[in-house]
Amino acid sequence: MLRKKTNGVARSTQRASLLSAAAEKSVDRRAFLRGSGLAIGGLTALGVTGGTVTKADAQESVARAVDTVKSVCTHCSVGCTVVAEVDNGVWIGQEPGYDSPFNLGSHCAKGAAVREHAHGERRLKYPMKKVNGEWTRISWEQAINEIGDKMMSIREESGPDSVYWLGSAKHNNEQAYLFRKFAAYWGTNNVDHQARICHSTTVAGVANTWGYGAMTNSYNDIHNSKAIFIIGGNPAEAHPVSLLHVLKAKEENNAPLIVCDPRFTRTAAHADEYVRFRPGTDVALVWGILWHIFENGWEDKEFIRTRVWGMDQIKEEVAKWNPEETERVTGAPGAQLERVARTLVNSRPGTVIWCMGGTQHTNGNNNTRAYCILQLALGNMGVSGGGTNIFRGHDNVQGATDLGVLSHTLPGYYGLSSGAWAHWGRVWGEDMDWLKGQFQSETDADGKDVNLMERTGIPVSRWIDGVLEDAENIDQPDNVRAMVLWGHAPNSQTRMTEMKTAMEKLDMLVVIDPFPTVSAVLHDRTDGVYLLPATTQFETRGSVTASNRSIQWRDQVVDPLFESKPDHVIIAKFANKFGFADRLFRNIEMEDAETPNIESITREFNAGMWTVGYTGQSPERIKLHMANQHTFDKTTLKAVGGPADGDYYGMPWPCWGTPEMKHPGSPNLYDINKPVADGGLPFRARYGVERNGDNLLAEGVSNPGADIQDGYPEFTMQMLMDLGWDSDLTDEERASIDAVAGPGTNWKTDLSGGIQRVAIKHGCAPYGNAKARAVVWTFPDPVPLHREPLYTNRRDLVEDYPTYEDRKLYRLPTMYASIQKNDFSNDYPIILTSGRLVEYEGGGDETRSNPWLAELQQEMFVEMNPRDANNLGVRDGSMVWVEGPEGGKVKVKAMITERVGNGVAFMPFHFGGHFQGQDLRDKYPDGADPYVLGESTNTAQTYGYDSVTLMQETKATLCKISAA
Repeated sequence: MLRKKTNGVARSTQRASLLSAAAEKSVDRRAFLRGSGLAIGGLTALGVTGGTVTKADAQESVARAVDTVKSVCTHCSVGCTVVAEVDNGVWIGQEPGYDSPFNLGSHCAKGAAVREHAHGERRLKYPMKKVNGEWTRISWEQAINEIGDKMMSIREESGPDSVYWLGSAKHNNEQAYLFRKFAAYWGTNNVDHQARICHSTTVAGVANTWGYGAMTNSYNDIHNSKAIFIIGGNPAEAHPVSLLHVLKAKEENNAPLIVCDPRFTRTAAHADEYVRFRPGTDVALVWGILWHIFENGWEDKEFIRTRVWGMDQIKEEVAKWNPEETERVTGAPGAQLERVARTLVNSRPGTVIWCMGGTQHTNGNNNTRAYCILQLALGNMGVSGGGTNIFRGHDNVQGATDLGVLSHTLPGYYGLSSGAWAHWGRVWGEDMDWLKGQFQSETDADGKDVNLMERTGIPVSRWIDGVLEDAENIDQPDNVRAMVLWGHAPNSQTRMTEMKTAMEKLDMLVVIDPFPTVSAVLHDRTDGVYLLPATTQFETRGSVTASNRSIQWRDQVVDPLFESKPDHVIIAKFANKFGFADRLFRNIEMEDAETPNIESITREFNAGMWTVGYTGQSPERIKLHMANQHTFDKTTLKAVGGPADGDYYGMPWPCWGTPEMKHPGSPNLYDINKPVADGGLPFRARYGVERNGDNLLAEGVSNPGADIQDGYPEFTMQMLMDLGWDSDLTDEERASIDAVAGPGTNWKTDLSGGIQRVAIKHGCAPYGNAKARAVVWTFPDPVPLHREPLYTNRRDLVEDYPTYEDRKLYRLPTMYASIQKNDFSNDYPIILTSGRLVEYEGGGDETRSNPWLAELQQEMFVEMNPRDANNLGVRDGSMVWVEGPEGGKVKVKAMITERVGNGVAFMPFHFGGHFQGQDLRDKYPDGADPYVLGESTNTAQTYGYDSVTLMQETKATLCKISAA
């Protein structure tokens, strides 16, 4: 169990409230309640009455019915329904959604406490700026004018790329889409969000294997799994409600649960087989399992023949990973991995689940592709109970990714090519010459002018280097000079000592958030910092995409509290300031000059998101599903009767065509056992039709009812003409297609949806029918390879499994070999990894500001194995320094436990507000400091980025630990 703090929590600045007084006392659970003068449940009453407890009076019962409003939990992306009870505009209580197919009437600790997230007294209440080192209250008008004037000055001097617009997984889909569109109208691709540092390697690895970079099945479909393989994930703490679905399969199907993790987690406690392995050796572990499968001929040969390309090259690499070599590298015994292989083979279909334990590595894209290849070898793809179920960590991180809040693509994963811009230009009705003129040009190595409109921007993982790197080494005209942290906690990023320096070097730092976050206190700035209070998602409405690709609708629970503004309103304020609001909202209805209509934004992205099928889910259809949750089967997610009969809950994308087509959504990707019109799909034909003379299309298999019972390429107008199917188009559809590129128009750029409609009418998938790619020839490692982490204590393995050579990625020089060549293992012998706690989420600012959650986990800590602790003379509960090889260090409490193996240390990543032993509480604005502060593990974390996406390395660096 996690320990309790016994000497009190840090004091609140609001001395007048009972809660603040209670916080100064001892805070074990009973003392917390006793010291506040409240019985259990009393703090709810305190929150409702605004800080005053009055005598209960039986005659003062509510004289009217309480309104109930459905919303969606704002923590992880399971997508749990929250039913808010609202009395006269005040949120007075909540219940879990008993009709929701996702949470089935359950909440985790975080979900049960979300009312306090909205009504919490620690929120930012009004705009503020720092003046001579003091926080000063200002008006919204002053804030927008001062910030806007400074940004336009920077733009004039250094270009639009010198302002970095960092978006958020906390925005709903409409706000995320509008944010990315806004950045384009400002003229920059320096825009990103949390997905870069949590699942970008998943998206890249999975999309380049079979077409789409998302969870293939659903939490509910795990009910059908005969085996569950979890690697690098801890759903018991990170996504607690998801465990309901895992345990259902475990108990009802007798499905073995296999958990592979360097740490014995609360999820591992449920496992039938726990495999402890060395951090950073995922590829080696998976290849060690596949070695037994291939050695014994247990792979699904027919599935591989008809639906997979490149498995022979995989077999060549896997042959090197015999049990002896696998154990040498991973530490996992060969006999155990043979047992795991037998279990997976004999218990099909099985599902593979992963999270950030697998993604946050310098070779994270190799890890995610290895997990996919394991499922392809077993034939576990495109079947109920199988698939790769990727658990996303924020409530709309899937949607924000889909809507393109990324530095390398536009909404819908269209990329940044001229064709992609032309597509969205048509959707927006924009003059492309004007839009191109918003971006800056730069001279490339050949002396040619290159417009940065089509160049990837700097990812959030590297914004620090955008500020600190010499300008001549960056592929843009000047450094980043202004940073907008919009719904992003900076303590979730590595290299925090350098981040502090970068924040201090900026001309201006703008924080837009319901809470001040660590952004307000990490630096020593005395001016040039603005805090703008955004609303929570409970004070607005809009759609949100769960991990399984289902889209749900949040209704607004309460009006914006204090002086906070919804994110889309703040975007409109800036657009008005910059003078392009009339263009930005050309096709979007406005409720007033600064309030875009949310449903109108939904309809605009419906008009353009053909690639991933965000086109069929109109606001009306999404709301219909939310209102009729009780009609959906809790396993298949299919509505049984009722107004949404035949739809899959939330219309998981792709939901093809227009809303009028009534496509039901696609519950399990790549399922060729059901018609495309009913949600079935093959693998996507995304990489051509042949490679080195090999056929890349499926061999003799297709969806039931398809007029082409074999592989076929993606659909274009020319293909419809060649097949004679173009006569099925309406005159309106044909005119729309001719307006794009005539015969060259494809299923992704046809704004009428006619090509998709006709392909599906003939039983075919608009995107073609191909083989999955086991080998990705466009990646640094076409066949996934094990590579030692940059900071490794296994110097004996570096020669055999070296990292990459240094290279330039996303405008910036990126180091690999130049770091790994240095041996830090003698001075920093312990592997440092990080992860989640059940009580907190993300950077933790909102959850550590919630008294219900803050009470549960009050101190930052490091888990150490007893052997390491005894060798270092460290006692359980004592304070220690944890220092990384780049000099960052944190002072935390030692937890001595066998959860971690010898030579491994673990820290949670939700803490902030302390920095290298210094308590920063007095730097927060009055009343906005979280109840619980602590060191960030990322202060001690080090440099290291994935070779494809620049995902940060947080799971396998080194540290040394000493008594404080």
